[in-house]
Amino acid sequence: QVQLLESGGDSVQAGGGSLRLSCAASGDTASSYCMAWFRVPPRPGEVLEGVATIDSEGSIAYSQSVQGRFTLSRDNSKNALYLQMNSLKPEDTGMYFCAARRGDLGCALSSTAYAIWGRGTLVTVSS
Repeated sequence: QVQLLESGGDSVQAGGGSLRLSCAASGDTASSYCMAWFRVPPRPGEVLEGVATIDSEGSIAYSQSVQGRFTLSRDNSKNALYLQMNSLKPEDTGMYFCAARRGDLGCALSSTAYAIWGRGTLVTVSS
């Protein structure tokens, strides 16, 4: 099955700050999976929030909290997934995870639907 490795997390300031997260896939073809980004704020008791998904046919869905600010893309030649994050806000702070599930199962913004996860990359947005 595919293995995932995230990168690109950093500390930026709100009010126009941007970051691009990458998720490198290995062991299998990422385009045959539903791929997703999730995040969890650095506060006790917080749960994973679905950010965006892309299915095996390239259809993309976003959560309302990032719609219009974040852009998900996939480069099949590099077997990689990207999340371009613009107009970052302090509430975007958190650990961001890349996740995958079998493409024939379809996509979902629920973390319980995914069995394959990367280790995460930390995004910090200061006001």
